[in-house]
Amino acid sequence: MRLVILDNYDLASEWAAKYICNRIIQFRPGKDRYFTLGLPTGLPRNHPESYHSYMWNNFFKHIDIDPNNAHILDGNATDLQAECESFEKKIKEAGGIDLFVGGIGPDGHIAFNEPGSSLVSRTRLKTLAMDTILANAKYFDGDLSKVPTMALTVGVGTVMDAREVMILITGAHKAFALYKAIEEGVNHMWTVSAFQQHPRTIFVCDEDATLELRVKTVKYFKGLMHVHNKLVDPLYSMKEGN
Repeated sequence: MRLVILDNYDLASEWAAKYICNRIIQFRPGKDRYFTLGLPTGLPRNHPESYHSYMWNNFFKHIDIDPNNAHILDGNATDLQAECESFEKKIKEAGGIDLFVGGIGPDGHIAFNEPGSSLVSRTRLKTLAMDTILANAKYFDGDLSKVPTMALTVGVGTVMDAREVMILITGAHKAFALYKAIEEGVNHMWTVSAFQQHPRTIFVCDEDATLELRVKTVKYFKGLMHVHNKLVDPLYSMKEGN
């Protein structure tokens, strides 16, 4: 497990972006080896607060991804169980997930795997915790009646099957979750803790997120930054990758 600590949110975001760029180039995407992005969702794709809308406006329209290679769960499918099973099948058909990138909530949930979720769970319909509903209310003008109470999500087991997992954790409000993720044992009440057992997990955080960690833990991982920085420097180009 790696813990990469940067001074602030912007630097943590930049380091993660460079790492993802290098990993995509190392993956060597091509006609028969495409880069696939999968996302959980709980709203219609044309809803302004859906993951599809968010990712399109902030990412998809700025890059040259083939829309056919962006697989997003349909929260309005007639048969939600079939939709979840189909999503798992698509992951297998694509050869599995090379790199899963995600964030966590203050309660340590990954994707929508709320506290108490099975650590071997697969893609499924999940009831959202009140903390998650309250956190998402800001996207719905503070009106709790408009916030989805359920969502389709990849499971903890689905993510654990990825060849590599990157978790981004920033802000003092997530410091206790980071502490639970790396300094205490695996616990289904803090689903992010499951990734202690993944062979290739990398946590990327800012200084504020380390406030609950032991001083010696922070010093240890900061002492490895010269090693971690070699993962993003040099920054590869597609021309070099090919």
